[in-house]
Amino acid sequence: MAERITGILTPNITPVDADGRVDEQKLRGYVDWLIERGVDGLYPNGSTGEFVRFSAEERRQIVSIVVDQTAGRVPVLAGAAEANVKATIEACDAYGELGVRAVAIVAPFYYRLSSEGVYAYFREIAENVEVDVTLYNIPLFASPIDVDTVVRLAAEFPRVVGIKDSSGDLPNMMRMISAIRPMRDDFTFLTGWDASLAPMLLAGADGGTNATSGVVPELTKAIYRNVVDGSIDEAMRLQYQLIPLFDAMISLGEFPEGFRAGARSRGWDLGAGRVPLSDQQRELVSRTQREIDSLVSQFTDASDTQPLPHDTIEQIVQRVIQQLNSVHS
Repeated sequence: MAERITGILTPNITPVDADGRVDEQKLRGYVDWLIERGVDGLYPNGSTGEFVRFSAEERRQIVSIVVDQTAGRVPVLAGAAEANVKATIEACDAYGELGVRAVAIVAPFYYRLSSEGVYAYFREIAENVEVDVTLYNIPLFASPIDVDTVVRLAAEFPRVVGIKDSSGDLPNMMRMISAIRPMRDDFTFLTGWDASLAPMLLAGADGGTNATSGVVPELTKAIYRNVVDGSIDEAMRLQYQLIPLFDAMISLGEFPEGFRAGARSRGWDLGAGRVPLSDQQRELVSRTQREIDSLVSQFTDASDTQPLPHDTIEQIVQRVIQQLNSVHS
């Protein structure tokens, strides 16, 4: 029986160069930076990585680079969703051959499927792949994977080893854990909604795939470690610091522009996203970026090897919120 996937896995931004191509060298450096700061795994081709905005060939290139640069230091959970089930199975097989720990597959998007349709989709995948599969529930963008369907898939297919849930629905997470854990101790529960990271961990989730971990990996790591160590008050204190930072980044322009801005505040210019921005959006990003840069530079040393102090993170996010409010007013 395989061990559960645990800890904080970063759904990394995909760096692009001035011509809009995948920037391999910058991606390799960013992977090293994240691992050095304690992330427990990498998650290329997630929503934060804008997987739908890259070609199938580029998605395979991204996974290949991340697996190679990671070099076994942490597990890789690769997003493998394609436009149809045949292409998704082919991507799963390709990523499995590259050496990923598992693949993450979002439910079919664009066409809204019934629960039975979602079940049939994942059944087809589970019966035809040679790599472990985690379900990816993100009802904002894709057909929802309801609790009964997750339980059914977990009971019938050993290849389905977990779920990443980005709904932020704590009661549903608890229902899944309650139903599945007694029959599948190897099944992994990951939360993809940063604002509920600590509560999900306290409810029994094994970790998170959180976009903020690509900006402040020290903070998300500290939340996870404090929950594991039983320091619940400290974990919740840090969670309340994480929420406004997450809210600020997720509200800035078109997703994931706020997280690209956050990465720049840590010294990583990962290029422009693959969606055009209006002049008004660019101005908002520019104004907020200058403020974030100024704030973060006050609390990181020249070598950027020290984690952000907890109290100064709170100061940072409060000032960022104030700046955002002033821009919107």
